[in-house]
Amino acid sequence: MESAKKTVVEFLEGKAKSKTKFYFNDFCDLFPDEKSREVKKVLTELVKEEKLVYWSSGSTTMYGLKGLGKHAEGEE
Repeated sequence: MESAKKTVVEFLEGKAKSKTKFYFNDFCDLFPDEKSREVKKVLTELVKEEKLVYWSSGSTTMYGLKGLGKHAEGEE
């Protein structure tokens, strides 16, 4: 779990200058040998630890590093 969380955070930090929010499937691509449920557990744990935040448009949910880009709590 810790290794997977580190992989997700490093991926997001590496992309931070060009993109701040990512779809769930973007993270599934990081772990091609894992079931999507296991990837969801990693993301949920990072949200609980307040390293990631959810962003929802109403029709889709995206994930991003806390404090980067626009997020629901900062939008009008």
